[in-house]
Amino acid sequence: MSETEPWTCPTCAMHVTTPFCPMCGESPIRPPDLTLRGIGAKVLHAATSIDGRLLRTISVLLRHPGELTVAHLNGKRMPFVPPFQLFLISNAIFFAMQSLTDTQVFGSTLQSHLHHQDWSPLAQLLVAERIAKLHTDLPQYTSTFDRGAVLNAKSLIILMVVPFSLLLWITFLRAKKPFVTFVYFSLHLYAFLLLLFSIALAVAAVEVRLGGLGLDSPVVDNILSIINLAVCGTYLFFALKPVFGSYGIVRLITSGAMALAAGFIVVAYRFAIFLITLYTA
Repeated sequence: MSETEPWTCPTCAMHVTTPFCPMCGESPIRPPDLTLRGIGAKVLHAATSIDGRLLRTISVLLRHPGELTVAHLNGKRMPFVPPFQLFLISNAIFFAMQSLTDTQVFGSTLQSHLHHQDWSPLAQLLVAERIAKLHTDLPQYTSTFDRGAVLNAKSLIILMVVPFSLLLWITFLRAKKPFVTFVYFSLHLYAFLLLLFSIALAVAAVEVRLGGLGLDSPVVDNILSIINLAVCGTYLFFALKPVFGSYGIVRLITSGAMALAAGFIVVAYRFAIFLITLYTA
């Protein structure tokens, strides 16, 4: 069957004289499509197409801050992975790295909340009340909490994007950009940060291999946190110009403030996971 030969769409039963159905986009079945060779060719094409888009998207994300957001706003979407999907992929990479290094960044253990966080005094009070209400003991509740924290941290991570999007909207209110601009920008930023955190986890794991304590060492933890914050600020500095047209000292101050805000949101998210897990576990 040639591409111009009339055919009937199997999906909407419409008589068609074009290569694709104008109603649903269906295409006619050809003999090769029903062979193992044809199926293999389609699988190979799909796999290489996805990989190619993903590699291209990550390359632009890392090398040209802000350009992915601009591309999607301008309708140039086919060459790149959509923002939300890219965020989910970065999230999967990040949690895979956590599993490989046996480290939890957001889904911290109950013992960490009780003894190693800024809110530890409050955590001790709330946990004691929760244990008394559930009529259980600390060792048994710790096991339940730790499992729940990992699950919640993985499934609710999109929550970090919401406050940052609102903060961007308030900061650039005069720019009169559609709200989706701030959502796309935030998704791309946090996709970048999740990849950055993955690299930091790998560095910490190498330090452990060399005989160190990794993220359990306050020195290593503080150094990596400062580096992550500086890289985040640098990324924002370059991303603000193509998306929002920010220049000069205003751009420098805004990128620094946004980096601090992103860091604060990360800490707030960790505390939020503690509260959510505490009252659901």
